[in-house]
Amino acid sequence: MTHHPPVNKAHRASLGSRLAVLALVLTLGLLGEPILLAQSEWQAGVAKTVITPQEKIWLAGYSSRERPVESVLQDLYAKALSLKDTSGAVSVMVTTDLLGFTQQMSNEVAARVEQQYGLPRDRLVINSSHTHSGPMTGDMLRPAYPMSNEHMIVVRRYTAGLLDQVVELVGKAISNLEPATLAFEQGLAGFAVNRRRARNNRRHLPAPVDHDVPVITVRTANGSLFAIIFGYACHATVLSDYQINGDWPGWAQEALELKYPGAVALFVTGCGADANPLPRRSVELAKQYGDILATAVGQVLEGEMTPLTGPLSTAYERVDIPFRTPPTKGELESRLETETGSAKRHAEHLLKILDRDGRLPDRYPYPVQVWQFGKSLSMIHLAGEVVVDYSLRFKSEYGWDDTWVAGYSNEVFAYIPSLRILKEGDYEGGGAMIGYGQPGPFGPGVEEIIAEKVDELMHQTQGAE
Repeated sequence: MTHHPPVNKAHRASLGSRLAVLALVLTLGLLGEPILLAQSEWQAGVAKTVITPQEKIWLAGYSSRERPVESVLQDLYAKALSLKDTSGAVSVMVTTDLLGFTQQMSNEVAARVEQQYGLPRDRLVINSSHTHSGPMTGDMLRPAYPMSNEHMIVVRRYTAGLLDQVVELVGKAISNLEPATLAFEQGLAGFAVNRRRARNNRRHLPAPVDHDVPVITVRTANGSLFAIIFGYACHATVLSDYQINGDWPGWAQEALELKYPGAVALFVTGCGADANPLPRRSVELAKQYGDILATAVGQVLEGEMTPLTGPLSTAYERVDIPFRTPPTKGELESRLETETGSAKRHAEHLLKILDRDGRLPDRYPYPVQVWQFGKSLSMIHLAGEVVVDYSLRFKSEYGWDDTWVAGYSNEVFAYIPSLRILKEGDYEGGGAMIGYGQPGPFGPGVEEIIAEKVDELMHQTQGAE
């Protein structure tokens, strides 16, 4: 005979309570009501808004353009994803179909968002697709373009309205928070080509690229997909005419939103400063690359993905990266006599800074940002046009499977070369500084200075768990 231990009153009451709860759960299930057996680890919200200019505005990205936009081929969007972990901390990622944000634009949005929604700077990241078929914003690349004062008035008007839209968008995403689950995995797409090697058929140069396609899915508590965050490291430079469009990132987002109705697709640009989509220069190719990337994302969604855990630990700091010795006033005045086009406008720009400040800047306060999803995923957000060496380096150091490195984040003000590219020189190593209005190339320590700050913030966020 089997003997059972006596059941006391307290245990009997507890057992009865558990049975009552189970009966209620089963009843709700039979009634077709949603069952949440445990609190969701995440809350998430998403919002999007059209940011297509309504005026004839100068398009950003190519110094060869000679006049404002002619027509709209595809609408441009700003999108926002809000995340709230179990600590109650809220974070927001904003993506835009734009060349980028200047430091002034980014700082203004961050200050207004903190004032209106209580969101600290380290919990807001702004990434731009770097489409070369979107409007000029702020004074970015001003020396590159032969623009009149009337053209700049339109740009300033558009920029002011854009900042209002982005601040409002962040608020909408936060107000849309609901229980959610997050997952991450990576795919591959192969249309990015190292453009330093492709330019002038310099086949002897190294040709690194990053073909990874990182993907985060956001689903409601009942499993419905409502946001897809995906990335790729390549310039959005298929098209170079006078039509507004998001280039291949715009068509990739459009294709995903058509394939997954009800979901918002947010594109995050990787470290693709030295990569181009090749071949290029047709709408058909831009759409084709968009479809290729959307297909790569779809394959990730169809496979097994790793759940993302919290908390979401964040850090944001600036570190000074030095320029080489800037030109003297005499050298700049001499360039006014000998140079034309963007080189002459660059000299004029620097002389105005000298007259205003008495000196040219010898460094730039470079923003570095890290988001750490529990032990699941590290996202490193770097400013400027970051070359692929940084992505490959940080993935090698911190993990190929769970590290996502994004460029074009928060502000775009120059190319960010590695030491390798500085030694090779050419456009990414220094020539692009003319269009950006910077006093000269960066010093040889730029890569290690940024890497040290990234490592510091990685340890800081990983130790915050």
